[in-house]
Amino acid sequence: HPHIIHYLDCCVEQNELTVVMELAGHGDLAGLLKSAATVGTPLPEATVWGYFIQIGSALRYMHERRVMHRDIKPANVFMTATDTVKLGDLGLGRYFSSKTDMVHSTVGTPYYMSPECIQGGGYEFKSDIWSLGCLMYELATLRSPFYTPGLNFYILGKRIMARQFEPIVGRSPPLVALVDSMLQLESADRPSASEVHELALAAGASGDEHRTSTGLALTQQHE
Repeated sequence: HPHIIHYLDCCVEQNELTVVMELAGHGDLAGLLKSAATVGTPLPEATVWGYFIQIGSALRYMHERRVMHRDIKPANVFMTATDTVKLGDLGLGRYFSSKTDMVHSTVGTPYYMSPECIQGGGYEFKSDIWSLGCLMYELATLRSPFYTPGLNFYILGKRIMARQFEPIVGRSPPLVALVDSMLQLESADRPSASEVHELALAAGASGDEHRTSTGLALTQQHE
């Protein structure tokens, strides 16, 4: 898939496994967001949609093949010289067989963990959607929805379970609504990856303020 880091090769030397992956040589989304926050310059909304459509396409592809990422965050979205983004770091990825409905191991990065993960219960593909919602919130605001300085895991969990985050301002209603739909406490109330991607394609391509050559090209890129 054009928006997932490609596996190239692997080898074992002196009992150590080395995996060779595609190079995305322009850093990651976390670095971009940090730089933008440092200078106080929000990303243009067309850029937010352009990046999000690519990430949504990658996650849709994975979920349609019953693979869950389980650690979606800006640091795991890599950038190329052509401003293409690629979802990577699948070390925590989990394949669901046709007989698997949920998993129970607690993995991921706390600020992007879904409520069901925080509670230590079973979770499935919709947990990725929560993490994706956190990522889009950060694209729109340059800050993680649940981060505050000095936060411990207990207080973080309370904030997540209460959906305690600052509202998004200065962005279009479709963007705000999409983030809100992904950050629903009940997993059943969140859209699927395919629904998220379709909504993003429609919203990202509507209105002159969202029309960019990148965004329009991406609407035809999903396979």
